[in-house]
Amino acid sequence: MRPALALAALLTAVSVPAVKAESLKEMIAAEPEAFNEAVADYLLSNPEIIIEAMKVLQTREDDAAAVRDIEMLAANREAIFNSAADWAGGNLQGDVVMVEFMDYRCGYCQKAYAEVEELVKSDGNIRFVLKEFPVLGDQSVLASKFAIAVRMLHGDDAYKKAHDALFTMRGEMSPETLTRLAEELGFDGAVLLAKAATPEVQAVIDANYALADTLQINGTPTFVLEGAMVRGYVPLDGMRQIVERQREG
Repeated sequence: MRPALALAALLTAVSVPAVKAESLKEMIAAEPEAFNEAVADYLLSNPEIIIEAMKVLQTREDDAAAVRDIEMLAANREAIFNSAADWAGGNLQGDVVMVEFMDYRCGYCQKAYAEVEELVKSDGNIRFVLKEFPVLGDQSVLASKFAIAVRMLHGDDAYKKAHDALFTMRGEMSPETLTRLAEELGFDGAVLLAKAATPEVQAVIDANYALADTLQINGTPTFVLEGAMVRGYVPLDGMRQIVERQREG
């Protein structure tokens, strides 16, 4: 009975000949076997209706998820867009703010890296915020701690150089390779790694983990704008369209 009723609701949702809800319930109660047989016959004759019904349900679920995302963004706005622990670049007075939750070991983050750089540069009116969100193991955590330590000790410009280097770096991310990277950037590797091991640095990552959990983010890259959340890699043209929709409100 329950599957039949659910299926009847699906059929009704995609414009099967209209049946009032009360009449439908009466029909099922009076002749359940006949009703089930009629539904089965209809589906055998019109199998495409199942695909249509699933599309309707998926659209409704997507719309509901988008509403939930907007509500979560509004409730956590300061932590998302204005945390003092995050690097911000691009146009700091831009009319669109875009936040990226990223992991240096994430293949799709690496793929998005150059395209996001191009987007921010070519648009000229995006404030771009980076959130260290290492989710792919110990090497990811070590790389994020290194980058955060660079910012704490040497400032935003140094952080961006380290960030760029980490995204273009190939091979293992280990204390040895990061020490060499620090020296290439003109910093003391031992001092940086000591800073990276402090509770102050860990607190930044923990705060980002907690925020991601609240926002139901569990993968990278994830892009957050004031009116939308984009989970996963999107090519450059798609990101431009998302930014323009944000501007249009």
